[in-house]
Order: sequence, then structure tokens, then C-alpha cells
Amino acid sequence: MVPKKIVLASNNAGKVKEFNLLLAPLGFEVIPQGLLGIPSCEEPFPSFVENAITKARHASKLSGLPALADDSGVCVNALGGLPGVLSARFSLSDQKKDPSDEDNNQLLIKKLAGISDRSAHFTCTLVFLESDIDPEPLIAVGKWYGDIIDTPRGSAGFGYDPHFFIPSLNKSAAELSAEEKNAISHRGLAMQDLIAQLQRKFKQ
Repeated sequence: MVPKKIVLASNNAGKVKEFNLLLAPLGFEVIPQGLLGIPSCEEPFPSFVENAITKARHASKLSGLPALADDSGVCVNALGGLPGVLSARFSLSDQKKDPSDEDNNQLLIKKLAGISDRSAHFTCTLVFLESDIDPEPLIAVGKWYGDIIDTPRGSAGFGYDPHFFIPSLNKSAAELSAEEKNAISHRGLAMQDLIAQLQRKFKQ
């Protein structure tokens, strides 16, 4: 039996919207953990996959529902892969307990000042668990390649999207429609992989 409701181990409104759009064809409803009173858990690991599994188990255990977790971020080559798993809290400091997208973007551009190599990629690691003790989590990974630009472009998307430029399209990620983005983004590619795995798992 296909679970219709999945708890998402995130309260990011942009992610909730994207996941619901991507999973609607399979009949899934994605519910952010905050609506169920589930607090965020720690993300102490240096890799996306370890953090995603931890978040999924936490959300599933406290909700009793199948869980989906996404650990993603932008990895900039000239910065040794940073911000990486720290993307959402890149500019975290004693003064900024909850950094905004603008805070994170400003710090990224500051760190790239004077550096000519702007190549980067978004990575998304998705983990699906039927329960918190599921011994066989479904894991899917997607990557999206581009360059970091100083001046933001576009008003769609979220996070680092306005500064992530795709040369082949001559657009930033924030200049793409939701449908365009989902077809080629790191999250869209990872979700295509995960959907195929879900279809095999539940024989849809």
C-alpha cells in the first residue's frame, strides 16, 4: 500500500512547494514537520547523505509517518566545496542566529571577491524511509552545474538561486519557472531518481 502522506524533514516553504509539485503525480501529499509539531534536529555530519538520513529518521520517529529528507547545498570549487552542508547556515554567527538567504549570499560573494574561478554545483541528496527503523532507505542524488555571479538575477526560487548562473540557458536559477527548474535542477534530478525507486518499491 502506497503511503499517501509523507512528512518532510524541513519547514522550508520553497522545498515543500517543490516536493508537492514533483510528487503529486504519484498521489503523495508532503507535509512539513513543523505542522506536526516536530522540531528540527541537529545536522552534525560533514556529508549530505549522513545528515539526510538523520533528519528522515528523526521526522519519521516523531510522526509515525514515512519520511522524506533533503540535504542540499551549493558547493563552490574555489572554496573547497563550501558552503556545502553549511549552505543554509553559512553566515551563522552570534549576531545572526537565523541567517537569511541574503545574509548567506552576501557572505558567499564576499569570499569569492577577486577569484576568477566561479564554477559551482548544487547537490541534493534525498532519503525516503518507510519508518524510523527502515533498514533500507531509498537514497537519490542529483547535481546541477553552473557558475556563481556577483549580481543577483531573477525573483523566483530561493536560497542561492539568484546568484547561480546556468551558461547554457543564459539565465540564473531564479529566472526559471518552477516547471523549468524542476526539470533540470539538482532537486528535480534527484527526485526523478527517487520517483523511479518509489515506483519500483510500491509497484506503481
